[in-house]
Amino acid sequence: MSDDLDLETVVFDLETQNLFDDVGGQRFTHKLRVSVAVSCAVPSGEVRTFTEDTVGELVDQLFGARLVVGYNILKFDYAVLRPYSDRRLNRLPTLDLMDHLYRRTGFRSSLNGVAGATLGAAKTADGLEAVEMWRDGRIEELSAYCRSDVELTRDVYLYGKEHGAVFIRDRSGRRQRVPVMW
Repeated sequence: MSDDLDLETVVFDLETQNLFDDVGGQRFTHKLRVSVAVSCAVPSGEVRTFTEDTVGELVDQLFGARLVVGYNILKFDYAVLRPYSDRRLNRLPTLDLMDHLYRRTGFRSSLNGVAGATLGAAKTADGLEAVEMWRDGRIEELSAYCRSDVELTRDVYLYGKEHGAVFIRDRSGRRQRVPVMW
């Protein structure tokens, strides 16, 4: 294995086959099942798409990363991935942008809100639509949506890394600068 200086940061997101209502609520996040997942290595820019059958390769990639970056990955994505691996995902070097911003502001900001306030960009769909895409067999569209979310997450991460801050919309809708340390 190469030394840590050669390891890349991996930004990832996943979509699920089911909704919380289908599995009995948020206590059962681990039952949602992966439909697709997308990763992007930084700085190389290599983008990979995974299905439920290849999710083990995603887990291997995450464990080979210098840093894993995502949006709400600590409470959602890692919980969805748990049934696919015996490895301890909580041991991964992780930067959860949503968790980081929550600790700074005291409220949960959506990826769409942060991307809009910081980059002037917006998500192309949402999680409910993603499950509909899965159920309708629109896998290419679903993969493109997931990739778009990964690109937004990556761009917010890189913006914060370069500028030492990102922007959110506060509870009253005002654009607010949030210093970050990543």
